[in-house]
Amino acid sequence: MNIPEEGYLLRIFVGESDRCGHRPLYEEIVLKAREAGLAGATVLRGVMGFGRNSILHTAKILRLSEDLPMVIEIVDSLEKVKAFMPQLDDMIKDGLVTLEEVKVIQYKSSR
Repeated sequence: MNIPEEGYLLRIFVGESDRCGHRPLYEEIVLKAREAGLAGATVLRGVMGFGRNSILHTAKILRLSEDLPMVIEIVDSLEKVKAFMPQLDDMIKDGLVTLEEVKVIQYKSSR
């Protein structure tokens, strides 16, 4: 699979406790991205953050949160990313989705 040098980064911000059916939302997004044939997806857990409602979520010991920020990053061509975005509309009830142009330097696998 190839990604054009001028790729696009789809970044999705959700909460760790957000669900889609019986699965965590971030997991469902990654599985749907794989089914859609996107080049790859990575989930990152934030240690601190807040969103539209300004509630602070943190991993500090004195203030344990069960709803840490989760960021899903997907890089592929604009066409493939745009084709995937309607699926996000069906899954995401609370969150932020951004899209930005990126320069792909390297995308390869030893397998």
